[in-house]
This record gives sequence, structure tokens and C-alpha cells, in this order.
Amino acid sequence: MPFLNPNSFAVLLESAVSTQSPLLGRATHAQIIKTLAHPLPSFLSNHLINMYSKLDIPELAHLVLLLTPPQDRSVVTWTTLISGHVQHGYFASALLHFSDMRREHISPNDFTFPCAFKASAFLRMPRVGKQLHALALKSAQIFDVFVGCSCFDMYLKTGLRNDAGKLFDEMPEKSITAWNAYISNVVLDGRPRQAVEAFLELRRAGGKPDSITFCAFLNACADAQYLELGRQLHGFAIRSGFDGSLSLSNGLIDFYGKCKEVKSSQMVFDSMEKRNDVSWCSMAAAYEQNNEEENACLVFLQAMDAGVEPKDFMLSSVLSACAGIAGLELGRSVHALAVKACVEGNIFVGSALVDMYGKCGSIEDSEQSFYEMPERNLITWNAMIGSYAHQGQSDSALALFQAMTSGSHGVVPNYVTLVCVLSACSRAGAVKIGMEIFESMKERYGIEPGAEHYACVVDMLGRAGMVERAYEFIKKMTIPPTISVWGALLNACRVYGKPELGKIAAEKLFQLDPKDSGNHVLLSNMFAAAGRWEEADLVRKEMKDVGIKKGAGFSWIAVKNRVHVFQAKDTSHERNSEIQAMLAKLRREMKAAGYTPDTNFALYDIEEEEKISEVGYHSEKLALAFGLIAIPPGVPIRITKNLKICGDCHSAFKFISGIVGREIIVRDNNRFHRFKDGHCSCRDYW
Repeated sequence: MPFLNPNSFAVLLESAVSTQSPLLGRATHAQIIKTLAHPLPSFLSNHLINMYSKLDIPELAHLVLLLTPPQDRSVVTWTTLISGHVQHGYFASALLHFSDMRREHISPNDFTFPCAFKASAFLRMPRVGKQLHALALKSAQIFDVFVGCSCFDMYLKTGLRNDAGKLFDEMPEKSITAWNAYISNVVLDGRPRQAVEAFLELRRAGGKPDSITFCAFLNACADAQYLELGRQLHGFAIRSGFDGSLSLSNGLIDFYGKCKEVKSSQMVFDSMEKRNDVSWCSMAAAYEQNNEEENACLVFLQAMDAGVEPKDFMLSSVLSACAGIAGLELGRSVHALAVKACVEGNIFVGSALVDMYGKCGSIEDSEQSFYEMPERNLITWNAMIGSYAHQGQSDSALALFQAMTSGSHGVVPNYVTLVCVLSACSRAGAVKIGMEIFESMKERYGIEPGAEHYACVVDMLGRAGMVERAYEFIKKMTIPPTISVWGALLNACRVYGKPELGKIAAEKLFQLDPKDSGNHVLLSNMFAAAGRWEEADLVRKEMKDVGIKKGAGFSWIAVKNRVHVFQAKDTSHERNSEIQAMLAKLRREMKAAGYTPDTNFALYDIEEEEKISEVGYHSEKLALAFGLIAIPPGVPIRITKNLKICGDCHSAFKFISGIVGREIIVRDNNRFHRFKDGHCSCRDYW
């Protein structure tokens, strides 16, 4: 690079920063050393420090500063170094450099103070922040808008609300930046009502909100579920000319999604002329939060087609959606994208992977994701414990809970953890351990038992055959029994043939949710299993009289990127003849192995031969027959069912798993059933 002067070198260093090219920056620095005499012009030293700081090479930025003669170091030199450290998260080093600058008797300016306040805020060092405040007050720079706002933000982030309030009141001029800092921080502090009041005060003072203000206000409305207030803000934003704002549109998608108005989220999304990765992420998350997992997956696929780079938030959202629909193959593809994007180690993506594999019935992959994570949080532990519990591996769930709460981990469980643990105790039949955990929840962990915990205990007692004790437990509850509590009792009554007590549970369920067909059907089936056909018919007649329709039962299986759906007695599949032939073959082999159809699960009082035919063509059996002819040997067969698997199908699947030597995994609306070598992971309590 011959004939370059200092100004030309400065331009090259700026180019290295703008193109994020450390190679160009280092080459330019080498040429400067080779060409120019030492010491360098101070402005060129500042450019070098800025270049190394912005390119996240802090040690070289500091070295250039040390090689600059003290008399040539200005506040610009030091501020360049400090701001670069803050920008890349080296907050402690930034404050140390600030102290070194003060030792050289250089006064900070209106750019230095905001960096120092930000560093003290992130380090949660309010004492240092107060010292900075005193220094800014002494130099009268606290009255600068940006300095004042950064000091105010520091007080809020370090939890000094009173100091923040005093500073806010003393501001001679409250800029929109100050208002935004105030509103945003009170939202983060969990005080949405106060954020709304601050917005109204801003408007009364004649202030004009910007897109940041609107987004902060929407966050407050989303947290507090202020749907109508958020709608009003939406209208005000349109009248104020902000309807084209990308950040506001993204905020609206998020707000409507969290308020269960996913159609409004879709409306905002569709009306956007321009979208960024946050737009796609927000829309996918809105669908996932509202149990529209298929749409969430579709949005994700559309985002990939649009060339959007997958980020951790989007990947974790779509993994949650895959978990909701048991979309294992799509989940694996998303996992591959996470590896490609180098975010599979991200704690949110990793936790979502553990949960997704667990809910898709692949416990080995769930374990691998869990143990490969570089760090874990409470959500990760809950996901793994819950996966074990859902898969019927209760001993593993309890062992992991023990490891989580003791030893080097020492993670404090929360409400969800104890739901998972009690569920594991229920499925393991560990009544004594479960009751000990339940009774010590408040004293040991400070967690008040909730409806889900009570339901787990009722389920645990019911599974163990202690149906009357479960009923007595319900009567002593300190909170009103919920649908899940009475539902657990009703199911126990069905399994252990307690129709009178089941009738009491069903009546309670009818009062709480009169339109739910499942409870009526369960009561009717219980009467039918007991041979009390008149009462079974009466329940179904009552359903018909009040207009309650039983939900259709579906089972589906994914083969070669296509989902095949079956209903009972379904003959519409293109390979129906092969399916029927496979069913006939299985019936012969099961009969030879000692299987007898359980006609108690026929729903009507008909002849025995008709009952056998009735239970022989349930949707899950059709799906299994298709899986056996369409999926290569050795590959597990995974079936999903929208209702509870019937008892006869459960018994048949145990026989079939042993006959064909295949692992069969069924996810119904209640739990996983993993059939292998003639046994099921649920221990025959379906």
C-alpha cells in the first residue's frame, strides 16, 4: 500500500469495521507500523482502538491504547475502548478502564457515562452506579438526556426503584427515551398496570410515543391480558401513522397471540409489506401458544422457503409445535437445522429438543439431548423428568429428581417439577414416596399444592386400587376439586369396577363441564363393562337429548412424509385390501398365542360375535396393520390417537409386539404406551 497518508489509513480502518473484516484491519495496522513513525497521530490511534473494539478483539484494542503516549490519550480514546468492551459484554473490563481513565484525570463525556452506567447495570452493581451518578451530577452531565436516561435505566435494572423514581421526577425534561426506559423496565419488573399508567401520564403531558413506546405498552397488555386496551392502542397507532412500523407489527403479532387472538395475529402478519425474522418467529410462536401446532410448523416451513435464517427462538417454538403433534420426523429435521446453525447447545433450543423427543416417544434421543447440553436450567430438568414420567419410566424420573435436588446440581424444583414427579410416582405405584413428597411440598420447597398436584395424588391412589381412599382424599382437599381431579377418580372407578362411586365422580364432572362428551362416554362404557346396559343406554340418551356428540376417534401414522389417518371400520384407504389381510393374519396368530377379544369394550348391547367384530376394527388397529405393511422391519411403529386407547386394543398390541418382534409406540390423549416383547410401559393401567 504505497503512498498512503494517515487519513487514507483511517478510511481503510473504517472499511474494516463496516465489512467486519479483521484481516483487512490487521493488514492495515501492519502497513501503518511499517509506513508511519511512532508515535502515531492520536486520531489514528483512536481509529485503531475503535476497529479492534468493534471487531471484538479487546486485547489488541487495549494494547494500542497502552502504546499511545499518555499525553495523546483523550476522552475519545478511552470512550472508544470502553464502549467497545460494553458492546461485546466485557462489562467488568469496561469499568476497570473507566477507573484507569479517571486516574489519568480525564473527565468522562456524555458518551462515556452511558457506557459505564450500562456496565454497572448488567453487573448488578448499584454502588458503582451511585458513584457514577455522583460524578455525573458533579460535572452537570446528569442533565444530558442520554446520560440521565442511562442512569435511570441503571437504577431500575439494579432494583433501586426509589432512586429511579427520584431521578425521573428530577429530570428537567423527560424525553421519550426516558419514558420508554421507565415503561420497559416496569414491564420487565412484572408491573404491567404501572406501565399502563405511565403511558397515560405520558399522553397527558403531551408526549408523543414512538414505536418503542407502543411495543413496551403492548408487552404490558400481553402480560396482564388487557385485550381491549391493546386493541385501543392498535387503533391509536394506526391513527398516529405507525401502522407501517415493522417493530410495532411484530409487537402486535406477539400481543394478540398471547391474548389468544391468533386470528388477529394472522391478520397483522398478512398485512405486513415487509417481514423480518422476528415477524416469522412471532407468528410461529403465536400459533404454538394457541395449540395450532400444524400452522406453526407451516409458518416455519414458509419462513425457510423465504430464506429466513433459523434463530434459537424460532427453532425452540417450532420444536414445541412438533412436540404437540408428535411430529418426530419434522422435529429431527429442525434438530439438524439447529446443529447447522450452531444453536443446538442453546439452553432454550436444547430444552425444547429434550421436550420434543420425550413427547414424540423417543426417550433415547431425549436423554442424549439432555446429557449433551453444556448447561441446563430448571425447564430442562422438568422436560427430562416429564419425559420419563410420560414414557412410564418412573424409576428414572424419580432418580433424576433426586440428582437434580441434591449434590452438585442443587436445583430448586418449582410447581411443574412436582407435577412431573408426582405423576411419575403415580405410574410407578410409589404411593408412600408420592404421599411423602406431596405432604412436604409446602414445608420443604415452599410450594402450595395446586389442582394438578391433587389430581396426581388421586390418580396415584386410584392406580393402586385405593379408590375409596382417593375419594376421601378429594373430600379433604383445601381447594375445590377440578375436572382433572374428578376425571382421575372416574378413570380409577372404570379400571377397578366401582360404578357407584364412578357415578358420583361423573355427576361432578357433568356439573363442571356439561358439554364434554368424554366423561359421558366413560361413564357409559363403565356401565357397559359391568353389564348394566340400561344405565349405559340412558347415559347415551341423555347425551343425545342435550345435544352432546361423541368426538370421532382418529388414529394416524406418518410414513414417508405423509400422514395416514384412520377411523374405526375405515375401508377407504388405498391399501385397504392389504390392511384387511394383515388384520386377519394378526387375529389368527394372536388367537394361537392365547389372545381373546375383550368384548367389554364393545359400546352396545349386541350379540357376542358382533362385539368381537366391533372391537376388531378400531382405528388404532387399522393404523397398526398399515404400519406393519408400510414400515420396514426393525423400525418402531409410532401411532397417535386423539382419544384414549381402548382396553382391547391395548391387550392386542401387547400380543402383537411379541408376535412381530416390533416396538409399537402409541401416544393417546392421556399418555404414551410403549409396547415391546408383550409388555407395555404403562403397566396395564390405561
